[in-house]
Amino acid sequence: MDKSNTSNQFICPMHEEIRSSAPEDCTKCGMALVPLMPSVEEVENFELLQFQRKFWFTFPLSALSVLLALLGESTSFLNPLALSWFQMVLSIPVVLWAGKTFFLRCWQSIQTRNPNMWTLIGIGVGSAFVYSVVATVFPKVFPESFKTDGNVAVYFEAANVIVSLTILGQIFELKSIAKTSSAIKSLLNMRPKSASRLVSESEEEVISIDDIQVGDSLRIRPGEAIPVDGVILEGQGAIDESMLTGEPIPVQKTLSDSVLAGSINSNGALIIQATQVGMDTVLSQIIEMVASAQRSKAPMQRIADVVSKYFVLAVIGISIATFFAWGILGTDQSWSHGLINAVAVLIIACPCALGLATPMSIMVASGRGAIQGVLFKDASTIETFRKINTLVVDKTGTLTEGRPELKEIINLGSHEASYVLQMAASLEVASEHPLAKAIVRAAKESEIDLVKVNDFVSVTGRGVEGVVGERKISIASIRDEDDELLRSFGMTDRILQLRTQGATVMLLTIDSQPNALIALSDRIKLNTLESLLALKAAGINVIMATGDNQTTAEAIGVELGIIEIYGDVRPEDKLQLVAELQSRGLVVGMAGDGVNDAPALVKADVGIAMGTGTDVAMNSGGVTLVKGDLRGIAIARNISESTVWNMRQNLLFAFLYNSLGVPIAAGILYPLTGTLLSPMIAAFAMSLSSTSVVLNSLRLRGKSE
Repeated sequence: MDKSNTSNQFICPMHEEIRSSAPEDCTKCGMALVPLMPSVEEVENFELLQFQRKFWFTFPLSALSVLLALLGESTSFLNPLALSWFQMVLSIPVVLWAGKTFFLRCWQSIQTRNPNMWTLIGIGVGSAFVYSVVATVFPKVFPESFKTDGNVAVYFEAANVIVSLTILGQIFELKSIAKTSSAIKSLLNMRPKSASRLVSESEEEVISIDDIQVGDSLRIRPGEAIPVDGVILEGQGAIDESMLTGEPIPVQKTLSDSVLAGSINSNGALIIQATQVGMDTVLSQIIEMVASAQRSKAPMQRIADVVSKYFVLAVIGISIATFFAWGILGTDQSWSHGLINAVAVLIIACPCALGLATPMSIMVASGRGAIQGVLFKDASTIETFRKINTLVVDKTGTLTEGRPELKEIINLGSHEASYVLQMAASLEVASEHPLAKAIVRAAKESEIDLVKVNDFVSVTGRGVEGVVGERKISIASIRDEDDELLRSFGMTDRILQLRTQGATVMLLTIDSQPNALIALSDRIKLNTLESLLALKAAGINVIMATGDNQTTAEAIGVELGIIEIYGDVRPEDKLQLVAELQSRGLVVGMAGDGVNDAPALVKADVGIAMGTGTDVAMNSGGVTLVKGDLRGIAIARNISESTVWNMRQNLLFAFLYNSLGVPIAAGILYPLTGTLLSPMIAAFAMSLSSTSVVLNSLRLRGKSE
């Protein structure tokens, strides 16, 4: 997770590679850069304010120019030339002041060789305006084919209206884009601005959340939001984590339990110790992940970007061809008709709807997922998730609660159980594995003091070892090669019995000699069976792959109805399994929560990490289920399907709009109807197309699970 400071960075909503430390325009598309991370405070959108002021300034001038154009022939107090001059006076502030931004962005697109919507708008408005100015100031330079009753037609009203309508379209777009960040703002609002830090047992001070340090003791009163991640030192209470996990039922927490920033202490007085602060909290990571996903670009969009670039060039060519075709092949006023049609082609073919088609869907979908406890790392993951037909799942922490409990200690040597537990806990205290945490927790509950371990070594998927005093201690899951050794202790049947009960059995050795067996059990999550049934109904084949013993794995698998089960699997074996499934043409999802799952999570088409697991797993997965609930897979799949369908709708609409609009603007219907498409109508249609795409994307916010 990138935890660099993003508060003062700005990014293009359309091109995430364009970033700046200042709020300037994108060098590719000309859009104003937006803050990389939304602020919880309501910050004025200066671009929006600027466009609003310009619209209310240009609207009356544009309306007046249209009225004069419509009544021009019937006005007795103005001759045609005087009317043209009056319209030019009205048009100059509209085009040159209000439309200045469009021309600058147009010129920028030409300089950077990134043709876009501003290229077409700038050329279209500029052509109509310059032509009309020349026709007004120097009417004699035009041949008779440009004249009607001895006067050259002008199109100031078209240029004015195009500017006004384009500004109005930008206002709608900016307001709609702002709505897509509502999910992030909701998450940001979960963080309190201050906290009560204990100075002594009887004294506390109120400090800013930014001043909290790891190790600080904080008092959390009933109804208060928890400011940072931590563990409970004193007290107990029901913690509402619904905004983080999507789970509406408060979770009862007590001594040594972890709590997350942004959750609400519903009742009870708590004292917690800060363990993660600032950008290291789970909430901050969620916010960053959502923001990153919203900025990412779907594969579908990359195609649209390439199409848009060449489409703009093609439209310019069609516009030029339209002008000359009308001028050469037309009848009366052929060149005038050619100009107006050429401008209409440029305006109506604006590819802004094409450019917004997928980014808007991705932004809305990412926010929707965050609200439901599903975090997508990027747009590509959203697009791919719906294709998963095979799901490989880890056992501990994925199918089970990930909170094992010590079941039994079986001595094989002369040491007492308390000594065995002390050695095991001292060795496992540095490990993040749920089984290790269970051993440490059991030692603390028994008030057993831990001892210093030297030369600690952790081999992922195998076990841990270290030196206590002069004795070499190791602890690991029992494997086949250990069976013959354990048979001599008469433990074979007992181990088998524990495994068939779903327990994990570990072997503690001292100086390479078996010393004790440690049995731990982990309960299946309440909703795991329901989730697996839903996945199977959706046509997804579920496979279990666990480092636990095959017998233990099968005991859990049979209870859950999983047929294909792989036990005694090491990290490299999980990786190989995923690769083998992919070689059959299957689209593979991998769900896990531990360090040992990370290679397979990266290899899978979609890695699904449990939010209750390790940071390594979450950073390796494409999707994080915040509450570690497999029901989140069904939610993610639903979001993926609805988002891809929404993107396809947007792209289809954008392509159909342009494919129909361009020939109509070029005048293909003129022989049948005798009418031409006014550039003003083209501008309105262009703005309407973009707004329609945005509104269609926003429908995703209301989709149910």
